[in-house]
Amino acid sequence: MRVILPAILACVVGFALMGMDNRLMESTVEVQSDKIVSPVRVALLTDLHGCIYGEGQETLLAVLAEGKPDLILLAGDMVDDEMSWDGSWQLFAGIADAYDCYYVTGNHEFWSGEAEEIKDTIRAYGVTVLEGDSVTVTVNGTALNLCGVDDPDVDESAFEGQLADASAAAQPGLYTILLAHRPERLEQYAAYPVDLVVSGHAHGGQWAIPYLLDGLYAPNQGLFPKYTGGLYQEGETQMVLSRGLARESTMVPRIYNPPEVVWIDCLPMESV
Repeated sequence: MRVILPAILACVVGFALMGMDNRLMESTVEVQSDKIVSPVRVALLTDLHGCIYGEGQETLLAVLAEGKPDLILLAGDMVDDEMSWDGSWQLFAGIADAYDCYYVTGNHEFWSGEAEEIKDTIRAYGVTVLEGDSVTVTVNGTALNLCGVDDPDVDESAFEGQLADASAAAQPGLYTILLAHRPERLEQYAAYPVDLVVSGHAHGGQWAIPYLLDGLYAPNQGLFPKYTGGLYQEGETQMVLSRGLARESTMVPRIYNPPEVVWIDCLPMESV
């Protein structure tokens, strides 16, 4: 017993310490479509909340440089309503000239009371802000619709109008990606001709237990959320959900749920 109890205690402490390892991680998701004629690599960043990853965001920028994305999609809450915005602006300054970047708001931009000013600043860096519209880009010979909507905190009717407007503006027949902050609205997004939704907001459910629990709580989903991170399917629409980059901004520490950069490899059907 004198040996067993300390051993059990050591295991519990070790398990807890491993779970609180919040170093930046990377995950990769592959999607395929006959609308994609050549591979396109997308970096999905969400929920930075102004958090810092090295001086001048050097750690985060190094991960992006090594991964060589064709596009960077920023799906909301990159700026916080309480945290300093310095880390956010450092990231935008580091990516805007190097990559083709597209951004939509999250709820925290609206909670700040300065959503329009934030969007103007992000535009000034050279990042495309999507708010109920669609742009067509061609990457490696593949033409894509990139659609985006503000977070529903803009106003529910305005949000619904933006969804309809973005869908109407998209060119038919092209692979269509929708940037939308909140994953719990997947069924609503799937009512439109969208191939892929990219989202954040859930923070991975904050706490996880390997092989037992994939998330304890997420905003707007409550306990044991359905959507925490990874790839989901609703009808003909897929969704890639990032666990986000929030770290020191969270009141409750992340457990077995490290912050992440998500790589989305969009591939022709025959490539998989």
